[in-house]
Amino acid sequence: MIVKELKFKGEARDKLISGIEKMASAVKCTLGARGKTVLIESENIIGGITVTKDGVTVARSITLEDPIENAAVVLLRQAAENTAKNAGDGTSTSVVLTEALVKSATELMTSEHNSSEVVRCLQNYKDQVVNFLDKKSIRVSKSKLHDIATISSNGDKEIGRLISKTYSEVGSNGVVLVENSTSNDTYSDIIDGMRIQRGWTSKYFVTDEKRSECVLNDAYVLVTDQEITNLMSLEHIFAECIKKNKPLLIIGELSSNALATLNMNVLRKTIKACNILPPHFGYKRKDLLQDLSVALGAKYFSDGTGDDMQLIRFEDLGRVKKAVVGQETTSLVNYDSEELNILLVELKSRLDSVTKKTEIEFLKERIANITGSIGIINVGADSDIELKEKRDRIDDAVCAVQAAIEQGVLPGGGVALLRAIGDLNVIPTKNGEVAFKIMINALESPIRQIILNAGLDSDGIVNTLVTDNTNFNMGFDVKMERYCDMLESGIIDPSKVTKQAIINSVSVATTIMSTDATITNIRQ
Repeated sequence: MIVKELKFKGEARDKLISGIEKMASAVKCTLGARGKTVLIESENIIGGITVTKDGVTVARSITLEDPIENAAVVLLRQAAENTAKNAGDGTSTSVVLTEALVKSATELMTSEHNSSEVVRCLQNYKDQVVNFLDKKSIRVSKSKLHDIATISSNGDKEIGRLISKTYSEVGSNGVVLVENSTSNDTYSDIIDGMRIQRGWTSKYFVTDEKRSECVLNDAYVLVTDQEITNLMSLEHIFAECIKKNKPLLIIGELSSNALATLNMNVLRKTIKACNILPPHFGYKRKDLLQDLSVALGAKYFSDGTGDDMQLIRFEDLGRVKKAVVGQETTSLVNYDSEELNILLVELKSRLDSVTKKTEIEFLKERIANITGSIGIINVGADSDIELKEKRDRIDDAVCAVQAAIEQGVLPGGGVALLRAIGDLNVIPTKNGEVAFKIMINALESPIRQIILNAGLDSDGIVNTLVTDNTNFNMGFDVKMERYCDMLESGIIDPSKVTKQAIINSVSVATTIMSTDATITNIRQ
């Protein structure tokens, strides 16, 4: 039996706040154009050192000795990781916002305030901020992709140029992936590929924990719309993959028992494999699976044609150069296929003959899917330490560009959140007013931290920007130390990143604010 230690009210909250402050101090120094790097010692490799400005990497490296402080670290890490997972960037901003919310609540709330009501008011203000950011977001132009990539890679213009060039080359239907280079050069390749709107069905398939992805190189692929209820029928397929030391991607539905069996074999490292569900539903699913089978050179096992999965041969599997399977999407790098070119010609000819709008749109979707390109950015460096730091920055920049393409951009440098203050409608109650003050302090915290990291006077600069609110885009460039229009100067943030940062920080902060007791294991 594990004996527990209980802490209540102020004592519990003080420990939680202490944990948040310790973690935030390590993460927030990385924020902004003049943010500093953090040196991290590996707990697994003797002498292993990482030097990084990536907020989520810093957050993941922190474990505190005190159990209550460490519980706060775990919660704060969730805000950073959720922002990274959903938007790819903005982890340091999430940490700064969470710390500001929690500290302001501690300083401003008294026994007269109802914590549950204050939490509800903060949720209301958060919704107002997100709606405001949605309204102010503008579509990104190709000329701005370079600016977004440069900012997210910590001001590296060469990396910004490479990423924006890669995105321009793959087009709107393309995908950009990041890999380690075999040399010390950093460059990009454009190859044919496909993207499926389906992700892995089990977290046990994940091979890249940071990005929550399963990466399979030179893999065999099984394509079917039949439910696989027993993996015994595929035993000879698994045996051949193991013999050839090749991974297997199953595009099809597994029963719970079959999925559990596959999980067990992956965990035991018997085989490297992954499963995703077939895309779409109904007749669209069958057509898209047919396209996939042609692209990958696989036999499509379908209920509609009476195929028997018991009779599958190893030769019926397709091949893929690389499969990157995330939580929601899968990117496939194809081998060259003459059959795919024939299919493309056929689909384009059918496009000229159909008249129904839904059929036209679906044919365009199929054509876009099989004609998409995949850009691969190969990251090179002169040392392992430099490579890890550089790849972290490029990963963040690629995700930030993708987020900007999806939901547009806002002025960067903390300006968008600062401007959101003027759009808040105060809830006219005692609890609503204190929640308003807490939210104001939080929305100001990112721009203040960016200025502090540059060694400048945050009070004077923020007061000037608040007083002169005629231009929504007006901010302060800490690199050049001047006031400017942030959009015109190329200092911009993806709208999705900024929204996710405020959403996740309020979620974690209100959880801590609502905590009145902690129960932790007593350590020896």
